[in-house]
Amino acid sequence: MLYYIFRFLEQFDIPGAHIWHYISFRALAALILSLIISAWFGEKFIVYMKRKNYCEVQRDRSIDPFGIQKKGVPSMGGIIIIVSILLPILLFGRMRNIYLILMIVTTAWLGLIGFIDDYIKNFKKDKDGLKPRYKLIGQVVLGLVVGLTLWASPDATINQTTIVEKTDGNSLVTHKSEPEKSTITTIPFVKNHNLDYSKPFEFLGNYKHAAGWVLFVIITILVVTAVSNGANLNDGMDGMLAGNSAIIGTALGVFAYVSSHIEFASYLNIMYIPGSQELVVFFFAFIGAMIGFLWYNSYPAQVFMGDTGSLMIGGIIGVGAIIIHKELLLPILCGIFFVESLSVLMQQGYFKLMKRKGKRVRIFRAAPIHDNFRKLDSQLDENSHYILRNWPKRQFHETKITVRFWITSIILAAITIITLKIR
Repeated sequence: MLYYIFRFLEQFDIPGAHIWHYISFRALAALILSLIISAWFGEKFIVYMKRKNYCEVQRDRSIDPFGIQKKGVPSMGGIIIIVSILLPILLFGRMRNIYLILMIVTTAWLGLIGFIDDYIKNFKKDKDGLKPRYKLIGQVVLGLVVGLTLWASPDATINQTTIVEKTDGNSLVTHKSEPEKSTITTIPFVKNHNLDYSKPFEFLGNYKHAAGWVLFVIITILVVTAVSNGANLNDGMDGMLAGNSAIIGTALGVFAYVSSHIEFASYLNIMYIPGSQELVVFFFAFIGAMIGFLWYNSYPAQVFMGDTGSLMIGGIIGVGAIIIHKELLLPILCGIFFVESLSVLMQQGYFKLMKRKGKRVRIFRAAPIHDNFRKLDSQLDENSHYILRNWPKRQFHETKITVRFWITSIILAAITIITLKIR
């Protein structure tokens, strides 16, 4: 909104109106405003939820040994995050940008699904919440919409890199002058750094590009669903998901910036994505919302984000990575989410397999993996055998676990950024 107002005022030579052209100004302004909103609105939200007694009941101590301390803490704090992201974006973003529209739709759609789940848990007092299949359907629908939009929209284009050999024997990386629709994505640790989804369908001749786009849409659905669920599983300790997401959002903001800057894109030999600079504004608002939410969500938490926040956060990360063609870097960047999801699949799958043989065997002390580090010996099932019963050798307080997960996320984010140069 303000972007268009100051673009209009610029023609009258209003001093300072031109600074709204700069992504750095709008991104930092969005970050500051999102921090202010989350701090101010967060306090009002917590007071309101407590007054209405919409709070967390005591948690199961077999899962959370610190659960008794969390009784009476308001949930549905994801509403704070949504407001803190959307208001700065509406003020500082270019609303005609297709990528920004997709990010807003992602925030609102998955936020709504998470809100329904939290509403059932907190207002209907049904701790099972929304049935998993309905969450899955919502995630699949979003992935389908995002994939088809990027396929059909004439504004969703890239400029591929091309290498020009110079007379002195050196080479120069430049970009094709004409933007084009493409199913190319970035992969790490290889020389050419790109993978074309249509490549496996060469045998289809003229239909290979259509087949490539179909595969792209399927990959989009899988990425959105996997990252959203991974973020949801990571939301189990005070400040855990908010801190990890702020770090991941920073890395995606860096990728969006270099992808939108033709000189940086040429230097790094990556595709140039016109219009992706608006994602920088979005991710800065996202980072500000995450850090602002930590003001109240750090241990001991005054508010929980609930599924309203966790499903939405994972969706934002997944869709953002797809837009800038970096989805294949997510297993590294979102390594924490990946391990959390893998630990649950391993735990449940192995337990069911051994149960058919009449045995109660678990791999970890608890899953997701962050719970494994805090579960006490006295809370283990005496009738079950644990393969990794003595790992770790002692249990940790959740604040130490959270900070160590943050540190791991920082390392993974650094490795992901470094992949731009390691080929």
